[in-house]
Amino acid sequence: MTIAKDIMHTGATWIPAHETLDRAAQLMREHEVGALPISANGEQDRMIGILTDRDIVVDCVAMGRDPSKVTAGDLAHGTPRWIDAGAEVEDVLQEMQNHRIRRLPVVENKKLIGMISEADLAQHLSDDQIAGWAEKVYSHS
Repeated sequence: MTIAKDIMHTGATWIPAHETLDRAAQLMREHEVGALPISANGEQDRMIGILTDRDIVVDCVAMGRDPSKVTAGDLAHGTPRWIDAGAEVEDVLQEMQNHRIRRLPVVENKKLIGMISEADLAQHLSDDQIAGWAEKVYSHS
């Protein structure tokens, strides 16, 4: 049985809610990632959202806002989705499909231990599993 911990990549880099989006973009470039978990200011273990490269483009730059003045916390909306490290791969796929998300934090003992991205799925799943997942996540219905 393959579980979330088996397919995730470790070492998710946090960004504090008070950090600006230009700094977030720099961190994404440095760590070669497209998403950063947002921590409550001063609380590394408390995730209040996920910031993606798309969020920076669509919710800041395309709106004419200045990324040096908008913070990660400004774009943290709703309750972040996550999955337990021991969850089966089918549960991972279902969570991502149901919420149409492409990156999913992995939590063990209430601590973030990694992230599952599209690249992780591509490395660990069958072509049929990936095709089914992509169809549901990217569909417009």
